[in-house]
Amino acid sequence: QVQLVESGGGLVQAGGSLRLSCAASGSIFGSIFRIYTMGWYRQGPGKQRELVASITGGGNTNYADSVKGRFTISRDNAKKMVYLQMNSLKPEDTGVYYCNSVPASDYWGQGTQVTVSS
Repeated sequence: QVQLVESGGGLVQAGGSLRLSCAASGSIFGSIFRIYTMGWYRQGPGKQRELVASITGGGNTNYADSVKGRFTISRDNAKKMVYLQMNSLKPEDTGVYYCNSVPASDYWGQGTQVTVSS
């Protein structure tokens, strides 16, 4: 069974920082986690889910324009972990953050709530 577990969210004031973590496990990933492109998705209040950052197995990254220069995605293939460092947070960054492959699989975790107050 595939399992994706996100953590690290919380309530912060505008301008603050958070570091999100995603732990991947299960037979689909097994020992080949390194070949998957992984991403962080978010769903804000009253908004559709969007991909905000992605990273290939080799470490190439892409970011949505809204987070470019503020967020950094990284991964540790040996630990099967994906991270999202979020700096200079804005109220519009508020939402539930999920990790998944890119394109997304059907296996979603619980997500982690990020709330940015003004």
